[in-house]
Formats: sequence, C-alpha cells, structure tokens
Amino acid sequence: MKTLFAVIVLLAAGLTGCQTNPVSGRSQLVLVSEEQAQASSAQAYAQTVNEAQQKGKLSTDAALNARVKRITDRLIVQAGTMYPPSRSWKWSVAVIDEPTLNAWCMPGGKMAIYTGIITKLKLTDDEIAQVMGHEISHALLGHGRERMSRAMATQGGLQIGSILAGRDLTVLAPVADIALTLPNSRESESEADRYGIELAARAGYDPHAAISLWEKMSQASGNGPPQFLSTHPAPTNRIQALNALVPKMMPIYEKARN
Repeated sequence: MKTLFAVIVLLAAGLTGCQTNPVSGRSQLVLVSEEQAQASSAQAYAQTVNEAQQKGKLSTDAALNARVKRITDRLIVQAGTMYPPSRSWKWSVAVIDEPTLNAWCMPGGKMAIYTGIITKLKLTDDEIAQVMGHEISHALLGHGRERMSRAMATQGGLQIGSILAGRDLTVLAPVADIALTLPNSRESESEADRYGIELAARAGYDPHAAISLWEKMSQASGNGPPQFLSTHPAPTNRIQALNALVPKMMPIYEKARN
C-alpha cells in the first residue's frame, strides 16, 4: 500500500508539475516554486561570493567591473521586456578572478562571470553580451527550476524503484543523469542560445558576436567531449544554429542601435 501511494504521488507530481514557460512556450516539469528556487539561489550566490572574497578572488579591477556592469545593466532592461516578472528580481553580478572559461545566472538574477573567459578569449563587449545574454536567458526560461525539478523526480523514481526491487537503486543516479537529464540540458542550452542572442540584440549588441564567441570557445576547448555525453551542443552544431539566427536578429539589433 505504501508503495502504491508513493507511485501515485510521483505520477501526480509529474502531471501537476508541468507548466508552460511564458517566454519559450515550451512545457516544463516544474516541481520547485519560483520562490524556493530564488531563495536557494540567493543563499548559494551569497556563499559563492563570500568564499571568493575570502580567497581574494573577487576582481578588484574597477574598469573590468564597470565594463561588465554596463553590459549586464543593458541586458537586464531587455530581460524585463522579455519576461516582465524579472523586473522585480534583485539582480547582482560578480566578477570572479579565476582562469575558468565560465559564467552563470541563477534563478532571480544572481550572476557571475569569470575573468578567465574574458581575458583568455579576449572578449569584446559584444561577445561578453552574448555570454551573459545566454546565461540570463537560462534564468528567464526557468531552466534552473526545471533542473531542480528533474533531479527531484529522478531521485524520487529511484527511491520508489528501490522499494519495488527490494534493493538500493540510488547508485544508478549517474546513469539516470545521462539518460534523463543531459538530453534536456542540451535542449536548454540550445534554447538559451536562441533567446540569448535575441536578448543581446535587443540591448544593441551585434548578433555576429555569438558566432565569433563560439569560434573562440571551440578553439579553446578543442571541441570538447562527444555531444551525446555533453550538456552543451557540439560547437560546430551550435555555430551552425546561431548562424541561421543572425539574419533574423539583425533587424532587432539595428533598431536598438538606432
């Protein structure tokens, strides 16, 4: 009886947890509320920034910090147009002095970019806008909540499977991650590419920079791992998809520039 009840609860959660994202129009599994996602993100962000500060890893380069803030401020304004609820988010951006080629944006607008991606790739303002536009789009598209929800559903399914099988199946979590999480993560990455290039164009940043950015990333990463085992689309596939978007984005960019 307990097992049957657990199965019913999990199925009900899957059915009632599906929501249509207001930006993309795609149906998503959402078991975590926006408030929960933002609260956990704010806590994680504060911890990350505090740790970076204690280690002397927060950038003290005033010009670089001002540059990043100027770019992200323009993107945030357009994010409010694309997804009006984001106008009330407590946006914040940290520049972390580490060599990693990375940046991120948590639910609620908590952002960071690492100096490595800027300095190693010698990014232009347009290219930084593509990086941060992509990361901000993850937040606007609810990908953080979706990722949390999928993790919850996967873990719940493994726990129920353990009851049915009479043994612990939670050791299969890495397998479940590859089977379930990664394909959707690639979908999320492609989705963030699509809306990130538009967000940057709306803010007056050249869409062609998305191509040059990923050409630089491809050269720096050596094309990365095989696509089927990566949370990111293969660089060649990514560049091809972005190239197809550039002509559609140019009128938006030109209007913003004028």
